Amino acid sequence: MTQSIDKKQSLSQQEQQLRDKVLASVVEFYQFKFANRSFIPGQTYIPVSGKVFDEQELTKLVDSSLDFWLTTGRYAAEFEEKFAQWMGVKHCLLVNSGSSANLVALSALTSPKLGEKQLKPGDEVITVAAGFPTTVNPIFQNRLVPVFLDVQLPSYDIDVDQLEQALSSKTKAIMIAHTLGNPFNLEAVMAFAEKHDLWLIEDNCDAVGSVYNGKKTGTFGHLATVSFYPAHHMTMGEGGAVLTSDTRLKKIVESFRDWGRDCWCAPGVDNTCNKRYGWQLGTLPFGYDHKYTYTHVGYNLKMTDMQAAVGVAQLDKLPEFIQKRRDNYEFLWQNLADLQDVLTLPQATPNSEPSWFGFPIFVKEDAPFTRNELVQHLETNRIGTRLLFGGNLLRQPLYEGWEYRVVGDLTSADKIMNCVFWIGVFPGLTEEMLSYVVKTIKDFCDKN
Repeated sequence: MTQSIDKKQSLSQQEQQLRDKVLASVVEFYQFKFANRSFIPGQTYIPVSGKVFDEQELTKLVDSSLDFWLTTGRYAAEFEEKFAQWMGVKHCLLVNSGSSANLVALSALTSPKLGEKQLKPGDEVITVAAGFPTTVNPIFQNRLVPVFLDVQLPSYDIDVDQLEQALSSKTKAIMIAHTLGNPFNLEAVMAFAEKHDLWLIEDNCDAVGSVYNGKKTGTFGHLATVSFYPAHHMTMGEGGAVLTSDTRLKKIVESFRDWGRDCWCAPGVDNTCNKRYGWQLGTLPFGYDHKYTYTHVGYNLKMTDMQAAVGVAQLDKLPEFIQKRRDNYEFLWQNLADLQDVLTLPQATPNSEPSWFGFPIFVKEDAPFTRNELVQHLETNRIGTRLLFGGNLLRQPLYEGWEYRVVGDLTSADKIMNCVFWIGVFPGLTEEMLSYVVKTIKDFCDKN
């Protein structure tokens, strides 16, 4: 017996030595491949977003790959626990993208387990017309009816004065995003939701670290979603999460994410409930394997452990990332402030401290140049730009023929479609880069 234990310990020590050797080489590779990149104004492209990482992300990624545990595993469990704690919620459930997080979050509210609070086909969900399609698509995909409201300028968030007008006997939920990291008026939205007993889903994909009245966004609603795509505040390459402090909703979200099954065992684990063959559900025979009993029309939307390993390393850098975004935003605002005769700069929501995703710029309608002309000038000079996502989504071809309601005439959404673009504030941008961006914008405005 002692000889067998010694052999196992020896094998374990050898494995660790080999692993350490591999990871030491990874650090060396990072220094060779990724470190010490220089910036040349007018030649080096300045993106609006991008991943910021060092050898820690690379070593954790490789460390995870050496386990060859290709689905959700130890790193995912570590991240879920740490990120939930960082956000200030009870539960974090990783999925394979922010869009999947939106789909799972809204689908969870259609669960029969919610009784009278269950969303059913034909129920209405309040949202906004100026935004990203996958905030809205889950509404259609669940045979619900979106009610589109306009936004306010220059905060780019929901016009709360339209909420009461949007209400009907079919209104059951609200699903809206914090645009470009700027929190929407949570005081007004929460009061409206509580008054009318509505579900609230915060699309927090662009706003990790944003604060409203001293509390992080993503902690106000019944559910919230996060994206870990490379453009976002931290990255896993692909990936997202659903956040909640409601344990009942947590179990429903897990079910929709994990094939729709009723069982909550982790991959590779059996009989957590201690009655795997003792359930009676539906018209299945008594004792039918709980691991193969399904109570929701679900999906397999789990994340791989290699992605989660990158997230664990990124999470250590998240406070620094958020502060850098705020600093970059402030630099741009202060240095572009004297152009407000032709440009409208963004405005943070009162009582908020945004963790900015981007810096939106509104080219005034009476300016001597158009949004497109300024955008083309920036891109020609190697400065990346983006429009504010889909503009007025109802002018996009994808929603033709679908059922929805509209409140008002969506004037601001149309203005966003025609006049707004945004530039980057992500942590990979240096002051030298931002100074070049400012100079390029000012030179264009001076010449026009």
